[in-house]
Amino acid sequence: MKKPTIIAISGASGSGKSLFTQNLALKLEQNGQNVLVLQEDHYYKSQDHIALERRADTNYDHPDAFEHDLLGQHLLLLRDGHTIEYPTYCYKTHTRLQESEQIASAPIIIIEGIMLLTQIQLFDHFDIKVFVDTALDVCLMRRMLRDTQERGRSMVSVATQYENTVKPMYHKFIEPSKTFADLIIPKGGENFLAVDVVSAYLYKTEKGIPDNG
Repeated sequence: MKKPTIIAISGASGSGKSLFTQNLALKLEQNGQNVLVLQEDHYYKSQDHIALERRADTNYDHPDAFEHDLLGQHLLLLRDGHTIEYPTYCYKTHTRLQESEQIASAPIIIIEGIMLLTQIQLFDHFDIKVFVDTALDVCLMRRMLRDTQERGRSMVSVATQYENTVKPMYHKFIEPSKTFADLIIPKGGENFLAVDVVSAYLYKTEKGIPDNG
Protein backbone atom coordinates (compact mmCIF):
# COMPACT_ATOMS: atom_id res chain seq x y z
CA MET A 1 0.00 0.00 0.00
CA LYS A 2 1.34 3.39 -0.98
CA LYS A 3 1.90 5.75 1.94
CA PRO A 4 -0.37 8.82 1.95
CA THR A 5 0.97 12.28 1.16
CA ILE A 6 0.62 14.61 4.16
CA ILE A 7 0.42 18.39 3.67
CA ALA A 8 0.73 20.80 6.61
CA ILE A 9 -0.86 24.22 6.09
CA SER A 10 0.02 26.88 8.65
CA GLY A 11 -0.20 30.64 9.11
CA ALA A 12 -1.60 33.23 11.49
CA SER A 13 -5.06 32.96 12.98
CA GLY A 14 -7.38 34.48 10.38
CA SER A 15 -4.80 34.22 7.59
CA GLY A 16 -7.14 32.21 5.34
CA LYS A 17 -5.45 28.83 5.82
CA SER A 18 -8.79 27.12 6.49
CA LEU A 19 -10.26 28.55 3.29
CA PHE A 20 -7.14 27.58 1.34
CA THR A 21 -7.41 24.07 2.77
CA GLN A 22 -11.10 23.92 1.82
CA ASN A 23 -10.44 25.12 -1.73
CA LEU A 24 -7.49 22.75 -2.16
CA ALA A 25 -9.50 19.76 -0.90
CA LEU A 26 -12.37 20.66 -3.22
CA LYS A 27 -10.02 20.91 -6.21
CA LEU A 28 -8.46 17.55 -5.40
CA GLU A 29 -11.86 15.90 -5.01
CA GLN A 30 -12.92 17.34 -8.37
CA ASN A 31 -9.87 15.58 -9.78
CA GLY A 32 -11.17 12.31 -8.36
CA GLN A 33 -8.72 12.19 -5.44
CA ASN A 34 -9.63 11.06 -1.93
CA VAL A 35 -8.70 13.64 0.71
CA LEU A 36 -8.78 13.68 4.52
CA VAL A 37 -8.72 17.09 6.23
CA LEU A 38 -7.62 17.43 9.87
CA GLN A 39 -7.47 20.50 12.11
CA GLU A 40 -4.79 21.16 14.69
CA ASP A 41 -7.46 22.85 16.87
CA HIS A 42 -8.92 19.42 17.62
CA TYR A 43 -5.69 18.68 19.50
CA TYR A 44 -6.06 21.46 22.04
CA LYS A 45 -5.42 19.85 25.42
CA SER A 46 -8.31 18.70 27.58
CA GLN A 47 -8.97 21.17 30.40
CA ASP A 48 -11.52 19.20 32.39
CA HIS A 49 -9.31 19.61 35.46
CA ILE A 50 -9.61 23.41 35.27
CA ALA A 51 -12.73 25.28 36.41
CA LEU A 52 -14.81 26.56 33.49
CA GLU A 53 -14.46 30.22 34.52
CA ARG A 54 -10.64 29.86 34.55
CA ARG A 55 -10.26 28.11 31.19
CA ALA A 56 -10.56 31.39 29.26
CA ASP A 57 -7.27 32.48 30.90
CA THR A 58 -5.31 29.81 29.00
CA ASN A 59 -2.99 31.09 26.29
CA TYR A 60 -4.45 29.26 23.29
CA ASP A 61 -1.88 30.83 20.98
CA HIS A 62 1.09 29.11 22.61
CA PRO A 63 2.42 25.73 21.39
CA ASP A 64 1.96 24.28 24.89
CA ALA A 65 -1.84 24.59 24.50
CA PHE A 66 -1.79 21.68 22.03
CA GLU A 67 -1.18 17.96 22.48
CA HIS A 68 1.22 17.63 19.56
CA ASP A 69 2.49 14.24 20.76
CA LEU A 70 -0.99 12.80 20.20
CA LEU A 71 -1.14 14.45 16.78
CA GLY A 72 2.18 12.83 15.88
CA GLN A 73 0.91 9.42 16.98
CA HIS A 74 -2.22 9.85 14.87
CA LEU A 75 -0.23 10.87 11.79
CA LEU A 76 1.89 7.73 12.19
CA LEU A 77 -1.23 5.59 12.38
CA LEU A 78 -2.79 7.27 9.34
CA ARG A 79 0.44 6.91 7.37
CA ASP A 80 0.34 3.17 8.07
CA GLY A 81 -3.27 2.95 6.89
CA HIS A 82 -4.94 2.70 10.31
CA THR A 83 -7.94 4.58 11.66
CA ILE A 84 -7.68 7.13 14.49
CA GLU A 85 -9.92 8.41 17.27
CA TYR A 86 -10.05 12.05 16.17
CA PRO A 87 -10.62 14.36 19.19
CA THR A 88 -13.52 16.80 19.31
CA TYR A 89 -12.95 20.24 20.83
CA CYS A 90 -15.58 22.68 22.13
CA TYR A 91 -14.69 26.38 21.85
CA LYS A 92 -17.46 27.43 24.22
CA THR A 93 -16.32 25.22 27.13
CA HIS A 94 -12.62 25.43 26.18
CA THR A 95 -12.01 21.71 26.47
CA ARG A 96 -12.39 18.43 24.61
CA LEU A 97 -15.66 16.59 24.47
CA GLN A 98 -15.86 13.01 25.64
CA GLU A 99 -16.88 11.88 22.17
CA SER A 100 -14.27 11.30 19.49
CA GLU A 101 -14.71 10.49 15.80
CA GLN A 102 -13.26 7.40 14.18
CA ILE A 103 -11.52 8.47 10.98
CA ALA A 104 -9.91 6.34 8.29
CA SER A 105 -6.76 7.23 6.38
CA ALA A 106 -6.74 8.57 2.79
CA PRO A 107 -4.19 8.91 -0.02
CA ILE A 108 -3.92 12.65 0.66
CA ILE A 109 -4.06 14.07 4.19
CA ILE A 110 -4.21 17.82 4.79
CA ILE A 111 -3.75 19.19 8.29
CA GLU A 112 -4.09 22.88 9.01
CA GLY A 113 -3.26 24.90 12.12
CA ILE A 114 -1.33 27.85 13.51
CA MET A 115 1.49 25.97 15.26
CA LEU A 116 2.28 23.13 12.86
CA LEU A 117 5.53 24.62 11.56
CA THR A 118 6.74 25.42 15.09
CA GLN A 119 6.91 21.68 15.89
CA ILE A 120 10.11 20.30 14.40
CA GLN A 121 9.32 16.82 15.78
CA LEU A 122 6.35 16.69 13.38
CA PHE A 123 8.32 17.58 10.25
CA ASP A 124 9.14 13.95 9.40
CA HIS A 125 5.40 13.37 9.01
CA PHE A 126 4.94 16.26 6.55
CA ASP A 127 5.67 15.79 2.85
CA ILE A 128 4.82 19.42 2.05
CA LYS A 129 4.85 22.38 4.44
CA VAL A 130 2.80 25.43 3.39
CA PHE A 131 2.60 28.85 5.06
CA VAL A 132 -0.33 31.15 4.23
CA ASP A 133 1.04 34.69 4.55
CA THR A 134 -1.53 37.44 5.20
CA ALA A 135 -1.23 40.94 6.69
CA LEU A 136 -2.07 41.01 10.41
CA ASP A 137 -4.72 43.73 10.11
CA VAL A 138 -6.60 41.51 7.66
CA CYS A 139 -6.21 38.55 10.04
CA LEU A 140 -7.67 40.60 12.91
CA MET A 141 -10.74 41.59 10.89
CA ARG A 142 -11.36 37.97 9.87
CA ARG A 143 -10.89 36.74 13.44
CA MET A 144 -13.34 39.36 14.74
CA LEU A 145 -16.01 38.16 12.32
CA ARG A 146 -15.37 34.47 12.94
CA ASP A 147 -15.25 34.56 16.74
CA THR A 148 -18.29 36.82 17.15
CA GLN A 149 -20.44 35.02 14.57
CA GLU A 150 -19.35 31.40 15.01
CA ARG A 151 -18.02 31.16 18.57
CA GLY A 152 -20.39 33.46 20.46
CA ARG A 153 -17.74 35.89 21.69
CA SER A 154 -17.88 39.67 22.14
CA MET A 155 -15.75 42.03 20.07
CA VAL A 156 -14.14 43.34 23.27
CA SER A 157 -12.98 39.86 24.34
CA VAL A 158 -11.66 39.11 20.85
CA ALA A 159 -9.74 42.41 20.70
CA THR A 160 -8.32 41.93 24.21
CA GLN A 161 -7.14 38.41 23.44
CA TYR A 162 -5.64 39.57 20.17
CA GLU A 163 -3.52 42.25 21.85
CA ASN A 164 -2.56 40.15 24.88
CA THR A 165 -1.71 36.81 23.27
CA VAL A 166 -2.57 36.40 19.57
CA LYS A 167 -0.33 39.13 18.17
CA PRO A 168 2.67 38.62 20.50
CA MET A 169 2.55 34.83 20.04
CA TYR A 170 2.40 35.33 16.27
CA HIS A 171 5.62 37.32 16.36
CA LYS A 172 7.27 34.92 18.81
CA PHE A 173 6.32 31.58 17.26
CA ILE A 174 4.30 31.65 14.04
CA GLU A 175 6.10 34.27 11.94
CA PRO A 176 9.55 32.69 12.53
CA SER A 177 8.15 29.27 11.54
CA LYS A 178 7.60 30.61 8.03
CA THR A 179 11.28 29.87 7.31
CA PHE A 180 10.51 26.13 7.48
CA ALA A 181 7.83 26.28 4.78
CA ASP A 182 8.38 24.66 1.40
CA LEU A 183 5.85 27.07 -0.11
CA ILE A 184 4.72 30.52 1.06
CA ILE A 185 1.31 31.59 -0.24
CA PRO A 186 0.19 35.24 -0.18
CA LYS A 187 -3.44 36.44 -0.43
CA GLY A 188 -4.85 33.70 1.79
CA GLY A 189 -7.47 31.17 0.78
CA GLU A 190 -8.52 32.97 -2.38
CA ASN A 191 -5.16 32.48 -4.06
CA PHE A 192 -6.59 30.11 -6.66
CA LEU A 193 -3.37 30.06 -8.66
CA ALA A 194 -1.61 28.55 -5.63
CA VAL A 195 -4.48 26.06 -5.23
CA ASP A 196 -4.00 25.00 -8.86
CA VAL A 197 -0.22 24.67 -8.46
CA VAL A 198 -0.41 22.56 -5.30
CA SER A 199 -3.26 20.39 -6.60
CA ALA A 200 -1.43 19.75 -9.89
CA TYR A 201 1.69 18.70 -7.97
CA LEU A 202 -0.33 16.34 -5.74
CA TYR A 203 -2.11 14.85 -8.75
CA LYS A 204 1.22 14.08 -10.42
CA THR A 205 2.61 12.68 -7.18
CA GLU A 206 -0.33 10.36 -6.55
CA LYS A 207 -0.50 9.18 -10.16
CA GLY A 208 3.27 8.71 -10.41
CA ILE A 209 3.55 11.15 -13.32
CA PRO A 210 7.19 12.31 -13.78
CA ASP A 211 7.89 16.02 -13.57
CA ASN A 212 9.53 16.96 -16.84
CA GLY A 213 9.68 20.64 -15.97
